[in-house]
Amino acid sequence: MKYNIRGQRMEVTDALREYVEKKLSRLDKYFETPPQSDVNVTLSVTKGHQAVEVTIPLPGAMLRAEEKRDDMYAAIDFVVDKLERQIRKHKTKINRKFREPGSARALFIEDFGVGNSVTTLARDEDEDMELVRTKRFNLKPMDVEEAILQMNLVGHNFYVFANTETKEVNVVYRRNDGRYGLIEAQ
Repeated sequence: MKYNIRGQRMEVTDALREYVEKKLSRLDKYFETPPQSDVNVTLSVTKGHQAVEVTIPLPGAMLRAEEKRDDMYAAIDFVVDKLERQIRKHKTKINRKFREPGSARALFIEDFGVGNSVTTLARDEDEDMELVRTKRFNLKPMDVEEAILQMNLVGHNFYVFANTETKEVNVVYRRNDGRYGLIEAQ
């Protein structure tokens, strides 16, 4: 993997860069061949918290994890743990869906040395991915500002609506920084 490491409101030292590369190289054991895509790592300091954001584009999937801690090295450790869980979860899902050889499951190594925990994880994932409720509702045409107001009124952190400007279904959501985001289909 090629690493693109950058700092926001901080300088990335050589020691920090080496630590990130060393920790992220642990993920190589999960792949048949290491991905040729660039791994984007952003290290930042915000309000006294050290934050790490890692994005790994893969064929058919996007791995992304973010962690904020008081210590940058601890944040790096935790973000790598999150990515490992995502890879295991994605591999479990692929194994369930694609049983034939040559499918997307060839992206990941079959046995990556964690023993029976993969089977346990698969059972846990089945339970976690159980659909427990389906909701249907009419999409009221509105602009983005009204959708944000509606979202705040119902107390949710996202809101689906029909955008009056684009005539498309959009989603507004509350970001971790307290501001709002908009999701539009391409």
